Amino acid sequence: MFSNLNPFLETIITGIIAYVAIILVLRLSGKRTLAKWNSFDFVVTIALGSVFASVLLSTKDAFGKGILGFALLVLLQYIITWISVRTSVIQKLIKSEPALLLYRGEMQHDVMKKERIAEGEVLAALRTSGVSAVEDADAVILETDGSFSVIKNIDDSSASALKDVREFDRTKMARAN
Repeated sequence: MFSNLNPFLETIITGIIAYVAIILVLRLSGKRTLAKWNSFDFVVTIALGSVFASVLLSTKDAFGKGILGFALLVLLQYIITWISVRTSVIQKLIKSEPALLLYRGEMQHDVMKKERIAEGEVLAALRTSGVSAVEDADAVILETDGSFSVIKNIDDSSASALKDVREFDRTKMARAN
């Protein structure tokens, strides 16, 4: 890629570019791509395995570049998580929001379509939670890790656990009018 550069500088530049690219692709592909993993778990796990394989299989500068690659991944992981905990803008860029799929027995088809969730998946989440009738659930939420949360009873005046759920306030207000 950068054949005129020092091999260690090339590893740093390539590592940073690849890391950012993988995160962006995963964010664009949506929550369902990872199902139970967040983007960072996925990237770090796969990237560390790949670096390890390169160290084992490569013959030129393998050890030094491999150690540098490991260190770079760990450093990037630390920096991104450190910044995201302190900056809401960065947190919103790298982390998705939970999505409201069902509210007070009504499927939120526009949200389901955007999140690529079929009605059957919402029904399965209800059954798994012991709910046999759609009308008996107040909410089904697609969480940031791709899992479903089923809430049987919502007290709208104190639903503080739903404050970060996209569409909750809008849906609640629309039903009130």
